Amino acid sequence: MTVVDRAPVHAEPVLDPLAAALAPVRDALLAAARTDAERRLADAERAAAGQLAAAREEADRIIADARAAGIADANEALAARRVAASRRARADVLNAQREAYQAVRAAARDAVAALRDEPGYPQLRARLSAAARRALGPGARVREAPSGGVVAEADGRRLDYSLTGFADRAVDAVLAERGLP
Repeated sequence: MTVVDRAPVHAEPVLDPLAAALAPVRDALLAAARTDAERRLADAERAAAGQLAAAREEADRIIADARAAGIADANEALAARRVAASRRARADVLNAQREAYQAVRAAARDAVAALRDEPGYPQLRARLSAAARRALGPGARVREAPSGGVVAEADGRRLDYSLTGFADRAVDAVLAERGLP
């Protein structure tokens, strides 16, 4: 739940029925996101290992060339090339991780977007709307979120019960459990 307000809103006891109703969805999203994140991170780590192996091979080749050209020149060239190779490898790892995180987030969003096509979606939307009104008060303006779910506002406070919001928070929770950004 995301509530933006100057004063804290204590809505946790009110949301227990909502949390219980959404628990199977949350658990399924977390399980799918964990599995997908682990697979993608393993792929990224394998790609990074390949990049590091290639960088080491390149460094070995550079050492052989440098010996032929002279020790003094070799040390200078080797240092510059190792730094560059290391930077390239690190950039490749970071890019692979970023792509994996984006793919996991997109997969989670796609999964929750499919809920809109389920027969029970109108009831889910009604429960989300009711929970938002309980949290923000009966005068809350509740509107359909473009991605499904609802967004509510009242007295300068905003509550995001959108499906993509739930998916993003689930992915963030999985990444946090793994100690990842």
